[in-house]
Amino acid sequence: MNNKNKPDLSFWDIWNMSFGFLGIQFGFALQGGFMSRIFQTLGASQEEIPALWIAAPLTGLIVQPVIGYLSDHTWHPRWGRRRPYFLIGAVLATLALLLMPHSPVLWVAAGSLWVLDASINISMEPFRALVADKLNESQRTYGFVVQTLIIGVGTWIASNLPWLITRLGISNTAPPGVIPMSVKVAFSVGAFVLLFSVLYTVLTTKEYPPESPEAFRIKSKAEKKNFFTNIISNIVHMPPTMRKLGVIQFFSWFAFFTMWSMSTPALTDHVFHAPVPLESSYDMKSQEQKTEFLHANERYQDAANSVGAYFGIYGLSSMAFALLLTFYTSKRRINRKYVHMLALIAGGIGFLIMNIIPSPRWLALSFILIGLAWGSILSMPYAMLSGSIEEKKMGVYMGIFNMFIVIPQIIAAVGGINFTYHLIGEAPIHAMTIAGLSLIIAGLSNFLITEERAVY
Repeated sequence: MNNKNKPDLSFWDIWNMSFGFLGIQFGFALQGGFMSRIFQTLGASQEEIPALWIAAPLTGLIVQPVIGYLSDHTWHPRWGRRRPYFLIGAVLATLALLLMPHSPVLWVAAGSLWVLDASINISMEPFRALVADKLNESQRTYGFVVQTLIIGVGTWIASNLPWLITRLGISNTAPPGVIPMSVKVAFSVGAFVLLFSVLYTVLTTKEYPPESPEAFRIKSKAEKKNFFTNIISNIVHMPPTMRKLGVIQFFSWFAFFTMWSMSTPALTDHVFHAPVPLESSYDMKSQEQKTEFLHANERYQDAANSVGAYFGIYGLSSMAFALLLTFYTSKRRINRKYVHMLALIAGGIGFLIMNIIPSPRWLALSFILIGLAWGSILSMPYAMLSGSIEEKKMGVYMGIFNMFIVIPQIIAAVGGINFTYHLIGEAPIHAMTIAGLSLIIAGLSNFLITEERAVY
């Protein structure tokens, strides 16, 4: 169905088609808030952490353009175009979430992260493409904002799960090298929510069929023979707006990858004064030294729980931001460029003030500002992009657009974070300063966007 013939959809239609993102965000929030904690518990140093995260962006670089292309050329009479990929990804991600916190050693945890991220990537970009498939141009900003609202809900709940589970009496401590039960239960809950929410979208949402299913099948079969050639051609001939958005995305996602990988060591050390204790620094044969280690580890685990809970604040902030935009964009257009610019700069300020806050309570302000940036990142670039690409290539271009998300994360993981923050100082809190500067550069890069169709 072409754009002109698509009817306006109700809020609940858009909610249903986006609800699966609740579960996907549960997976991302648990990964983002607690993987570094798992790595440190299993013995990783703060210098090793960014590299241990590299599986996630590398997976996205390969998986998302491929899945996007395949979903563009898929049609099943019952399951549609995008929904088969939702379901496959959700089942695999559910299994990865169940297994992740039971990793006995570091390399198993890193491998589990790879499986989890590959699985989430299989589901995620088809969800982005579905918004553009189902909504006419006038509703697309609204659709992406509703998606962001659901993501904010998922981030807030998932980030607070270990804290809540600890309050319910489940242990937040464990012997050296063992992941606490509170984290294991939180990941199990996340696995259930992910599978349930994606199934909800699969069962409540119908997709528009091709105008001629048989002609679509024949053409898709022929185009799949030139699979890689076509993907490369689409990359080479991407729209100019997409290239400009790529600059903004680069600095935005460098900042957030820095936060996900380094905020736990940075904030537990600088703000909570409870860095992870290194077993090698204690004489574990001495009962006094062993007791001291266990107390230090308990303080670290409690601080890590608190960092995760503050992550929930940026989810709550992005949810509130998206809710305001949902009401506004349901009736009016906005200037996407300036909304995105101001939100990113606000997030950058949120990171910068982490270095100077007088007490942990002030982290709430930091994460509120970061939430504004996160809410905008999840909606504005996709709304600006969707009006600039052909509908029949929506999936592959949404997947290719993900390259501008994962390449900065790869650069950050292989040394970009460690190199840049060490230019300022040795303390891991300086990584948050780098994240702030990166977000401000991303905000100012919005001046590159001049195409009216992308801006409004």
